Amino acid sequence: MNLFRYRVSGLDRNAVRAAAARTGFLVEDPQILRAGLGDVLETVSLPDGLRGAVNFTTAFARFTVLGENSPHCAGLVAFAALPFNRVSPSSFSLCTVTIVIDSTGDAWVTGPEGFDIWSVLDTCELPVQHTQVASSLTFNPSGDEYAHNVATAVEVLRSGSIEKVVLARSVRGTVDASIDPAAVAQRLKQREPLCTIYAMPLPDGQRFVGASPELLVSRHQGVARCHPLAGTIALPPHVAPDDYQKWLLGSGKNLHEHAVVANEVRSSLERFYEAVESDPTPSIMALRTVAHLGTWITGTSPRDASTSALDLVAALHPTAAVGGLPRDAAYRLITELETLDRGHYAGPVGWIDGNGDGEFWIGIRGVQLYDNHFVAWAGAGIVSESDPIAEREETRDKLASVLAAVLVDRI
Repeated sequence: MNLFRYRVSGLDRNAVRAAAARTGFLVEDPQILRAGLGDVLETVSLPDGLRGAVNFTTAFARFTVLGENSPHCAGLVAFAALPFNRVSPSSFSLCTVTIVIDSTGDAWVTGPEGFDIWSVLDTCELPVQHTQVASSLTFNPSGDEYAHNVATAVEVLRSGSIEKVVLARSVRGTVDASIDPAAVAQRLKQREPLCTIYAMPLPDGQRFVGASPELLVSRHQGVARCHPLAGTIALPPHVAPDDYQKWLLGSGKNLHEHAVVANEVRSSLERFYEAVESDPTPSIMALRTVAHLGTWITGTSPRDASTSALDLVAALHPTAAVGGLPRDAAYRLITELETLDRGHYAGPVGWIDGNGDGEFWIGIRGVQLYDNHFVAWAGAGIVSESDPIAEREETRDKLASVLAAVLVDRI
């Protein structure tokens, strides 16, 4: 099947974001918006999750992209939101139309011959829905129960069998009117311009919309980059953040938590790359209401040129930023202490092309939407020095931050 790629001027970025957030696939980092619209042309199944080998060659081989040359990866790609549980079945989707808009406003559209992108966007209504008042809210576990879980985990960590574990909790609620995913995506873009905005359909009919600050891995022409985040402090509103960020950079507990994550990511990349370099010290990733410690890690000179972005995702996920270390022992503790399946919370979200290049973010700071229902998750990294009350408040701050795109009142 032939698809045609052509350059377009004047595409409304807000309209593309709205259309993709409502019915398609959206991955928008601070520079590039990438969207999949229309019917799904091909589905690539991962019946064994990330533990099974996947060959994308067959799926992409069905399509020949003709037309104008374009920047790298501005063509047909497969989108996916993968579950947190690395062995859960999942899939990638190749869409009828792929749109890429760069930071200058230049756009490339890949689709069937004669496809008119304007006919799609002209009928797309921009979001006008305001935030709503919650009709119901249920935390699972409650704040007190979560603090108790943290205290239990700390005792396990002090025994030395586990170095770090991430414990999460959720909030489920309803509002009066059906929630517009495009309005949520637009508000998240305005609130968190440094994050990657994502919107993906889930198998159960929900839409997963969020603003992730954390790049799990990107792979472009053999070079891999990761930006793990761990170590957090809340930033009070209307207060200069400098002193809080300075405290975070000197916090022994947070530096320990971050080092565990960064060292694990670096070790994983070293399995695939001859040269792996990282920042000598972590830096601050400042968001609207919280700041994180982050480290850029880059792998060059691949040991095997065929290693794809998905191969790297399979090796990295879940990192200690959302799971723990050692991985298997931490996962067992998570399943013991968390009473709900995380589903797609903290799973990889992103895209891959036929050359194996791609980008995946960790699906955090997101909300799952269905009609007038919503579910959001937040987690905190637990180490032996953790304070249960402080970790409880960290999850509350994170939940409040993402739900500010849905609710008018603070949880």
